[in-house]
Amino acid sequence: MSEPPWLDDEQQRTWRSWLDLNTRLFARLSRDLQATNGLSLQDYDVLVALTDVPEGSVRMRDLGVSLQWEKSRLSKHLTRMTGRGLVARRECADDRRGAFVEITEEGLAALRAAAPGHAGLVREVVFDGLSAAQVRELGAICATVLERLDEA
Repeated sequence: MSEPPWLDDEQQRTWRSWLDLNTRLFARLSRDLQATNGLSLQDYDVLVALTDVPEGSVRMRDLGVSLQWEKSRLSKHLTRMTGRGLVARRECADDRRGAFVEITEEGLAALRAAAPGHAGLVREVVFDGLSAAQVRELGAICATVLERLDEA
């Protein structure tokens, strides 16, 4: 019987640092968005995804895929966002089971209000502490890991 594929000491330290970084960074970004704009980081992610499509409208299943969210999680979150006027749902004319979600004027205004501060905080806590070479290396590392995830 072969040994389990444990991480070596350096990989273990790096992996735990990565997990800690993700937890703390997302918590900080979430707290800031909530305090300054009344949005959760998930609200922000949905609004950004909707502005990434030309029409500001996308099939719910495609939004779920792009966000990597389960159908029930997406549905519950969109219900809350709809109640706050940030997004609207529209039935799909050619598929009765399908629906579109679209950003509203209120959602667009909320995103426009939040984006400068959010980008500033990301720059402050992530990029201002890195050299240009480190930013490029971080980008390359992320691209490599994302490619491997896409292959899986």
